[in-house]
Amino acid sequence: MRSLLKALGAALLAIQFVAPVNALLAAELAPPSGDIILTVTGVIDTTNAAEGAVFDLAMLEALGTHTTVTATPWYDGAHSFTGPLGVDLLKAVGAHGTTLKVTALNDYVTEIPVEDFERYPVLLATRLDGAAMSVRDKGPIFVIYPFDDAPELNNETYYGRSAWQVKSIEVK
Repeated sequence: MRSLLKALGAALLAIQFVAPVNALLAAELAPPSGDIILTVTGVIDTTNAAEGAVFDLAMLEALGTHTTVTATPWYDGAHSFTGPLGVDLLKAVGAHGTTLKVTALNDYVTEIPVEDFERYPVLLATRLDGAAMSVRDKGPIFVIYPFDDAPELNNETYYGRSAWQVKSIEVK
């Protein structure tokens, strides 16, 4: 009987700690107040809309921003790219997949292994040289690898994964 009570007590204690954490995660992903610029779907735990997890610019930047200064094939010279780390977005939505299907506004699709986000500080850049990225200039979101910091990324594989005008990510 004593061991049954101990087990029951441990189970209740576990529920007390799990429930607030899940409530906190749900509370952290409030509905967007601005224009939706990113929809995340697929194998995720945390959503804030019927279609999945939707983000406006402020919500994305609230995940924490980082800056990478790097040269890319798409701009002359090195530029400053700022935005949340891809891995922080995956944590925010409780992603469980191994592959990301990234779709751009023009329906360009690329697949990015989640391992890339875990291995490198890949940005979901929302700012170029400090200014919000417009659709005209590869925004609102541009997947940026740290090309200057990791020379092994300077090849067609990673250039193809560097989608711009990103509108959605499906976690698979």
